[in-house]
Amino acid sequence: MADHKIFAMAFAKVYPMYVQKAERKNRTKEEVDRIICWLTGYDKAGLQKQIDQGNDFATFFAQAPAIHPNISLIKGGVCGVRVEEIQDPLMQKIRYLDKLIDELAKGKAMEKILRQ
Repeated sequence: MADHKIFAMAFAKVYPMYVQKAERKNRTKEEVDRIICWLTGYDKAGLQKQIDQGNDFATFFAQAPAIHPNISLIKGGVCGVRVEEIQDPLMQKIRYLDKLIDELAKGKAMEKILRQ
């Protein structure tokens, strides 16, 4: 596994940026939480525990109860890279999350974001 800086970055440091990005586009923290919980299988208490513990992204995803089975339906580009083509599994999960938050900020309907 490649050693990317983001793997060791605390999820709790990035989480407020996800919320800010959504709120700037008139979306809510609750919608961000719903997306994160859908993707990872955390419930609200589990998500808050990860934030409170300051776990890094590697730990955050390693301890995720259940990555959603529809994750493979997430397609498109983030930072100039197509998420479905990322080889490193952890980096791919991080970019999937980035992609979903981008879709929220762009005004996409929650049902489409959650691939329902």
